[in-house]
Amino acid sequence: MTTLYGYFRSSAAYRVRITLNLKGLAYDQAPVNLIKGEQRAEVYMARHPQGLVPMLTIDDGTQLIQSLAICEYLEERYPEPPLLPAEPADRARVRALAQLVACEIHPLNNLRVLKYLVNELKVDADAKLTWYRHWIAEGFTALETMLSREAGSGDFCHGDMPSLADVCLVPQVYNAERFECDLSPYPRIRRITANCRTLEAFQRAAPEEQPDAN
Repeated sequence: MTTLYGYFRSSAAYRVRITLNLKGLAYDQAPVNLIKGEQRAEVYMARHPQGLVPMLTIDDGTQLIQSLAICEYLEERYPEPPLLPAEPADRARVRALAQLVACEIHPLNNLRVLKYLVNELKVDADAKLTWYRHWIAEGFTALETMLSREAGSGDFCHGDMPSLADVCLVPQVYNAERFECDLSPYPRIRRITANCRTLEAFQRAAPEEQPDAN
């Protein structure tokens, strides 16, 4: 049985949940509470030396880490419905949109960084929130421009079916909403997110629907 180790609010685990749901794959969940530090437990670190989520284990013994690598593995093994377009240039565009979120925005605002700001650098709550909103605004401004100007955008980030870019976008928007970021300057992002949220695969992946939600 496929098992996803994750945390309900982890946007990286959220991406993998969406992908599994879009592919119609059954999976179990093994919650790892990041707030309690369960990712640093010896038994977990033995399997994932970074002490991060998500981790996906397959019944044949395959063990996968890093959300984009997991999503691309699932895309290659279960190509229908596709999350990457057929044409190389289009595939590169979708990957670029996905990486803008997963590699540029998310790492600056993940839990480890926010905890370091507070615990080690002694940043207060207002300054932490300013930091978070700054990087969301910088990333979303670029993303909104790309989605608005480039050929290829449709009801979703690329065309009229969800892609790897949407898989990354929706969790980041969820986080931005949770931190009360102003999303009014990003009408294309908001419209695409709304379209995604009408789909069952995205609905079932939402943090509030997970077994460890609190």
